[in-house]
Amino acid sequence: MASLKDMRTQIGSVKATQKITKAMQMVAAAKLKRAQDSAENARPYAKRMAAVIANLAKGITGDSAPQMLVGNGSTTHQLVVVATADRGLAGGFNSNIVRAAREFISQQTAAGNKVRLITIGRKGRDQLKRQFGDKIVESFDLSGTKVLTIDVVAPIADLIAREFSEGRADVVTLFYSRFQSVIAQVPSAKRLIPADVDLSAVEDTHGAVYEYEPSEEELLETLLPRNLSVQLLASLLENNAGFYASQMSAMDNATRNAGEMINAMTLKYNRKRQAQITTELIEIIAGAEAL
Repeated sequence: MASLKDMRTQIGSVKATQKITKAMQMVAAAKLKRAQDSAENARPYAKRMAAVIANLAKGITGDSAPQMLVGNGSTTHQLVVVATADRGLAGGFNSNIVRAAREFISQQTAAGNKVRLITIGRKGRDQLKRQFGDKIVESFDLSGTKVLTIDVVAPIADLIAREFSEGRADVVTLFYSRFQSVIAQVPSAKRLIPADVDLSAVEDTHGAVYEYEPSEEELLETLLPRNLSVQLLASLLENNAGFYASQMSAMDNATRNAGEMINAMTLKYNRKRQAQITTELIEIIAGAEAL
């Protein structure tokens, strides 16, 4: 049985841990506001870009459509991009994204398709390399990046476009966590290639016919690679906001659990101390009566 000294040490250790989790919660809460604003500010741009792509795509027919828009007619080679955080201590945030990716990979493998991986974030890389290490094409570590910009995601977008253009990927799917609210982050899949055209985003021209110069095909050849970077950036910003929200919630739970543990240990310590004092008093009284 632990001595009173050991129990005091344990209580002090839990209190120190509680201070750390409380500090991490406060830091995550401070960073969450900026990350949430960035994610929400990126949504209109990404949505507008999708609308432009949809408006241009509706006027293209036949074999003139760019391959990044319609694909190459095959689904045999699947490129899966898994975006997680570079750090942990955020509950199930990273694991939920990886689990969704694993299920997709298993489905594609069972269908006879070949799967290759690109990981963004150390946690996703570390979890996936145990099972799919031979399928990982490239891993990107963004832990040293303070601000996510289009220039940061450009090398990732270039690699994806190169994998597609050189025939090593027929379909590209991104897995990330969509920021829904502070308490809800939804693991999501987004098809990057062929471009996922949202026909509901097509603007009503009220019967007007537009002629484009240069042609729709030429515009799309330029816009689709740009759209790839935009969709990647928007998704990574969603991921960033979701990570801080999940970490804040996890550290809040850890802080409260530490408080409950401290109360239980303190109660146990006081009872043992009281029992020890009572025993000592009984021994003193018994000794005095013997005299």
